[in-house]
This record gives sequence, C-alpha cells and structure tokens, in this order.
Amino acid sequence: MSFATPVVELNSASWGPPDDASNKKFDSLPYAPFGRGDRLGRVADFTSNAQYSQQHYRNRRHGDANANSEFQYKIESDDFELVDTTKTQTKSSSFGNKRRNNQRSLKALNARSNNAGGRGNYNKLQNNRGGRGGGYQRRHNNWRDRQDLQASVAVKPDWEVVVDMDLKKLSKGITNTDTPKSAEDLLWCGHLDRYNDVYEKCSTRTPAVLKTYRNREFYPVSTTDDPVIEKLAIDGQGNVFATDTILAHLMACPRSAYPWDIVVHKLSDGTLFFDKRDGMFDYLTVNETANNPPSQTKAEDDPNGINTPERLGLEATMVSQNFSQQILTKSKRKEFGLPNPFYDEEEAKGMEPASVAYRYRRFDLGDDVQLVCRTELHGTVRKGGEKTDQYMTSFALNEYFDSTKLNAKSNATQAQGMVNWREKLDSQRGAVVGSELKNNAFKIAKWTAQSILADADQMKIGFVSRATPRNNTDHQILGTQFYRPKDFATQITLPEGNMWGIMRLYINFFSDQKEGKYVIVKDPNKPNIKIYNVPEDTFESDEE
Repeated sequence: MSFATPVVELNSASWGPPDDASNKKFDSLPYAPFGRGDRLGRVADFTSNAQYSQQHYRNRRHGDANANSEFQYKIESDDFELVDTTKTQTKSSSFGNKRRNNQRSLKALNARSNNAGGRGNYNKLQNNRGGRGGGYQRRHNNWRDRQDLQASVAVKPDWEVVVDMDLKKLSKGITNTDTPKSAEDLLWCGHLDRYNDVYEKCSTRTPAVLKTYRNREFYPVSTTDDPVIEKLAIDGQGNVFATDTILAHLMACPRSAYPWDIVVHKLSDGTLFFDKRDGMFDYLTVNETANNPPSQTKAEDDPNGINTPERLGLEATMVSQNFSQQILTKSKRKEFGLPNPFYDEEEAKGMEPASVAYRYRRFDLGDDVQLVCRTELHGTVRKGGEKTDQYMTSFALNEYFDSTKLNAKSNATQAQGMVNWREKLDSQRGAVVGSELKNNAFKIAKWTAQSILADADQMKIGFVSRATPRNNTDHQILGTQFYRPKDFATQITLPEGNMWGIMRLYINFFSDQKEGKYVIVKDPNKPNIKIYNVPEDTFESDEE
C-alpha cells in the first residue's frame, strides 16, 4: 500500500493556512476564538431550554451572553419534546472578581513610616541599604487566584545552578535526625532585664497601651559583620558559623511562602559562613501562610497604605521590638562579662542598647562539624518562688484589620480568615493561637527554633492589636502567654531532630562543593529552592 503525502501550504506571515489557500474545505464552518481560561458550554444541553440555560447564566455573569454561540445547541419546535421539564434549576457559583496584577517595588521606609514608632536603629540602617531586593507582584485575594511574587534577588546570567531542590521533599531526604552531641557556651555579651509580672494581668477588658521606645538600639548584624564571630573563626573555635536568625530560617524553610535568599561562603580550608544580605530577614512577615495573605491595595481603598505587605512587616517588627522592652523592668538587671559588641557609645547620641544578651554557642553535630552560632535572649524571669532566674525570649503577634474589607454583614477578621481577638482571646485562647499557627506558621516556627538554639527556658508571646483598625501606630497588649520552647515545638509539629537534620543536609551539600560563594534562592511562587555558584564580587557594590 502507498501513502500520498498531503500538500501543506506554508504561511510565513502568520498562523494557519494562507489567505489564498487552494483548499476551501473548511471555509464555511463557524469559528469562535477562545482563551484557555474560558469555560466551554455543553455540546447539547438537554436539561433546560436554550433561552435560560445554565451556560446562558454563566456567560451573562462574565459579561458575554453570546460566547461561542455557534456551538450551542438550539432546540427547534419540531425536534422532540422534553420528558421532564420540572427539574429545579441549579445555579452555578460565582468565582469572584476578575484577576488583576499590581506590581509594587518593596522600598525603604518613607517619611510616613518613620513616624510609625521607635524601631531602634532599623530606620538608620535602612537609609544605606536596598531593602530585600525585590518587590511584590500580587493578584487579587480570591481563594482561587495565585499570588505572583518577585524573587528576592535578581539572578544574573553568570550564576551557575548547582542544585534545584523541592522544599516539600527536603525533610524526606533527612537520614540523621539526632540532636547535637553537645552544646557549650563560648561567650556571653550584653545584659538582660527582669520580666515584669504585671503584664500577666493584661486582658481584652484591661489592655495595656503599647509604648514606643525611640531610644533603644536593635542590631540585625549578619554573620560576617560580627567581630566576635570573626575572632572565634580566627581562633579555630568552629568550622561552620551562622546567626540564630539564619539557622532558624533554614531549619523551618519548608514552611516558607515568600521569596528569600541566603549567602554561603566556603573558604579554602572548608570553613562555611552562612550569611545574609543587608535588609534580608530584618522585618517580620504578617500572615505569610494564610489563605488570604496581605496584598497591594488600591489608593482609594487604602489611602494610607497601612495594610500592604511592606507596611505590615514594618508594623509587626516595631510592635515586637517595643513589646520585648516594655514587659521588662530595669530594677534587676543582669550584666554579663562582655558588653554589647555592636554598641558604640560615641556614636549612640542618646541611644542605648536594648535588653539583649548575645549567647555564642558551639554545637557538635558529629562528623567533625563544629557549628558556632550567635543566639539572642531577651530577658530573665523568676516564676513560682524559684530562687534562680530563667532565661526567656519574647516576641509579639499583632492583629490588624483590613479596612478595605469591612462591610455591614461581615467583619474584617472573618474576611481575613482570622478570629477576633477581643472576642476570643480571654475565653478561647486556643482558637486564637490555632488561627495564628495557620496564618503565621513560618514566623512562629522560626521564633521557636531561635528559642531552642538559645536554650531559653521560656518563650513569651504577646498578643498586640491595633487600638483602631485604621491606625497602625497605636496598639494595645491584650494578653501574654509563656511557652516552653521544646514543648511548643512539639505542639506545632516542629521536631528538634528534624530541624538539625535539615541543617546537616545543607552543611553536607556545601562540604562537597568547591571553594567560593553560593546563594540559596527560594522561588517566589513555588516551594522550590535553587543553589547558585556566584562570582566572589557578587553583592559587593552598594546597589546590589
């Protein structure tokens, strides 16, 4: 048998056959253009008459009652009779508003942000740094819509991809879930104030006004900028160096949703430094893992822009810092052997370091891995008539109301998938904590990991809410709660062995790589990370 090759006429100017094609076989057939997202109607709808069909209702909702009308079955009077015309009409559900893209760059603090409260030296640091490098590009907060974000750092053509890893499968690759063989303190720096028990009485009926501490300095210093870590590295005290912020981020990274990046330096002798760029991790996130995370809003809906991701992150950071200082009293301060390594009295100009103790610890992970980490403690507490002080960390969760979603039938917290703290916090605190564990899973996991790394006896969580929904500068403390970090880690399904197992994976991977600089980059829209080998001068200029 023979097969004759059909003649295909080429069209170099466009798609499909040319206008002067000789084959006119399909010219008389109707054609309706459609997009991939359009809903196609039935070939024949026998469940209702043609005029008021379900497809007709759907097309009317989307503004096109005649979409693909050539392909809709039309009942003629002499075709046939419907056997049953008494069925109840079933209306299809609406899928929300049309999608929209609003791309805003993540900028440094503007003049209005500077009036939002005392953020210590965050304002000063941001004057000379480029923020997190990338902005947010979001779609409408419908539950079916995807949020399109931008990467935290621009990937350059000369960056070499070393590995592409799925975050969801990261935990499955762990073979060693042992906790460190030993943990010892190398140095203590700074001071700690005593916890004030009066804040145990805070409630929704008797809230405490959150104060602003404009004269307190906070230091988000990275690994390679820490003079103490530099000295410990020169003295050979370890072969892996990092801060608790960076370690906690990596340990809990499978829960992350927003983009991020971490820089890793490998020296010729195999020493690893886990580092961060200026501005990265300096601000807290708000509702990062919620079903409806914060998004950019129209100017007419939110003229002050207080509910954008950037402004909410600034507000949350300010609230947590002020809370950590307000709940302490200076009457029983504990000084350590070395002063705060980042405080310079000559340059302070009326500022003082916040109540923070830097605890430099060394963890023996086995296989000749000695990890040195700078951890932070925020205060001391003495409970139940105990004779010795316990070390504590303190953080604050903040409640906000999205004023763009207020209406007569539903309040803002319901629209955001949260519970109203003023209604539930006193009587159903578990419901509030459960809601926060869902909406801020990554942030709370990082706080817990930081507390475990610092070997804190207690972790203090404050519940801080705006005094009024449209004012992001005035806040009230509605309640506080103590947790034991390791018990709380079990409660939020964050096993300590799994945390160290993830860290071993990263350390083992970089141990097999050549000397140089690497960047771990979280994909902005997928649970995926890529590790790049980058030139040594990457991020050295001020612009980068």
